[in-house]
Amino acid sequence: MRAKQNWLPITVCLPAFLLLVSCSPSDRHSSVNNVNPAAMAPEVAAPAPPPAPQAPPLPSPAEQRVTALIRQVEAAYASGASDYNKGKLPEAKAEFDRAVDLMLSSSIDIRTNPRLQEEFDHIVDQINALEAEALKKGNGFVPAEEPTPADVAADVTFNNVDPNIVAKAKADLATTKSDLPLVVNDYVAGFINFFANTQRGHNTLLHSFQRSGHYRAMIQRVMAEEGVPQDLIYLAVAESGFNPRAIGPRTRSGGRAGGMWQFMPSGNYGLVRNSYVDERFDPEKSTRAYARYMKFIYDQLGDWYLSMAAYDWGSGNVQRAVQKTGYADFWELYKRNELPVETRNYVPEILAAIIIANNPTQYGFDDITLDPPVLTDTITVNSSVSLKLVSDIVGAPVDEIEALNPSLLRMVTPPDDPYDLHLPAGTGALFTQRVALIPEGKRNAWRYHAVVAGDTLASVAHEYQVQPEALAEANQLHPGDSLDSVQALAVPAAPSAAPTSLARLYTARRGDTLVTIADRFGVSLEQLRTWNHLTGVKVAAGSRLHIAEPAATGRSARSHRHKALAASNEDDTKHTAAPEPSRSRKGSSAIKQPATKGSSSAKRSATARGSAATKGSKAAKGSAAASSGSTHKSKSRRSSHKQK
Repeated sequence: MRAKQNWLPITVCLPAFLLLVSCSPSDRHSSVNNVNPAAMAPEVAAPAPPPAPQAPPLPSPAEQRVTALIRQVEAAYASGASDYNKGKLPEAKAEFDRAVDLMLSSSIDIRTNPRLQEEFDHIVDQINALEAEALKKGNGFVPAEEPTPADVAADVTFNNVDPNIVAKAKADLATTKSDLPLVVNDYVAGFINFFANTQRGHNTLLHSFQRSGHYRAMIQRVMAEEGVPQDLIYLAVAESGFNPRAIGPRTRSGGRAGGMWQFMPSGNYGLVRNSYVDERFDPEKSTRAYARYMKFIYDQLGDWYLSMAAYDWGSGNVQRAVQKTGYADFWELYKRNELPVETRNYVPEILAAIIIANNPTQYGFDDITLDPPVLTDTITVNSSVSLKLVSDIVGAPVDEIEALNPSLLRMVTPPDDPYDLHLPAGTGALFTQRVALIPEGKRNAWRYHAVVAGDTLASVAHEYQVQPEALAEANQLHPGDSLDSVQALAVPAAPSAAPTSLARLYTARRGDTLVTIADRFGVSLEQLRTWNHLTGVKVAAGSRLHIAEPAATGRSARSHRHKALAASNEDDTKHTAAPEPSRSRKGSSAIKQPATKGSSSAKRSATARGSAATKGSKAAKGSAAASSGSTHKSKSRRSSHKQK
């Protein structure tokens, strides 16, 4: 019985085993796959994909402009910082000023735009920090004032002048082409030696020659038109170093000479000067006044060397020296100590500059690279036009427009007088075409806006802080109109408060900055800084600021002139036929009538020196010439400085 029980399981299981072995692998997989799902573990669900990120909303046109403006400002600041780190302080200052001016002239109200206000504060703080650092080392961003050749040569001596220099200069005269009589003596050779053989003299004269490139062609044209010698251009070497915005020190009378040719603010020399314009700083108009004035002096004195001396010292003084000595000859007056030190140096240093300029390589000036000429289109405007509007129209920065119009004292042209507006070359026709969009009586305040993609009346109105309805009305549109087919808009911006003729001084209030004051009076930040000798943007409450004074960016070359020539000529009388302008730094420079036959001055001179004839002196001859009717022009003693 037990044996049957043991084999029964084997008999039952064997067929099942054989059946299982005979199954193919696919059958086995099918068996597994056909298992009841309920008998298996539950399947884990895959995580849902994250939602796609939503694209940020597109910035409005106004926001795009702010972003673009900030990008420009940061680029200007970065350029300035690079120049600062290289020690190029004037270039750094120009870039920093440009960064600030970009924001001030953008037509976007900084105070109502948080991003721009933050950027403005950030940039100003950074600039002030760098300026404070620069002040610890020197003059801040203001470079040391570069002296002119006349300044650095003030102490030139003429003892033991190298005879080789004299011989070389005399030899060069044989091939020198000049429309002035040239002479080489120890005095001229001393200046030639200084400019050619000392580093300081060479560098200052070189820089002056280089700057002349801006205006050389214009000056030569004006000289030719006025009929005066071309080489009179080199008086600008002594006067300003060819800086059209140079301004001299304040004289005892309170005036300051200004411009390339250093005219005093008073005098009848054909240049306009009012609260809007000072034509002493206009390069071409002041050059024409200079040429006519020199011709007038020469007509009185008849000698170019005496005329140069008179330009420096005053014709009345020169005439008295001639009458006192009887010599109408510069070198005789020089030897007899009848001229102040500055005037004694004035003529020979100009002659030295002329000789070197005509023979540059012989004196080591073969590295002269002239600055590029200033090229402009000039449009005469007969009404007040804002420089911001001009900037909008021609697409040039406001500071470039200012630089092209140095005679303009405000950010607008005069309201009642014609003004020759200088524009970047090639933009005159564009200005004439586009300015017609702006009503003539509104050009002192309204702006010009070139429409770009995305602009709407509302966005443009917001940018310029005007009402959309006013903007639409100014352009004969409806508030809801599209700008798709509009190229430009006239923007009815409110005028800036302009100073009246009495508002020459402004007392700063609490909370004022130079930025807010410049904006209030419609002047530029740079002008306000220059007029008041300030840097940065901060101003203390109670400070009194000049608002409409001549824009001067440098001092006069002749800063020492008024010290040596303090004596005034109160007894001089104006020439009735052609009044002489009071351009001199040293008192009245009015020309007396030349000592001609019958004039009381000639008679007094002849009487006073009558006994000198017994000594056989040239003074007696000079006296006789004066009393016999000879003028300086016809009988002046010029033999000592003739070229040959």
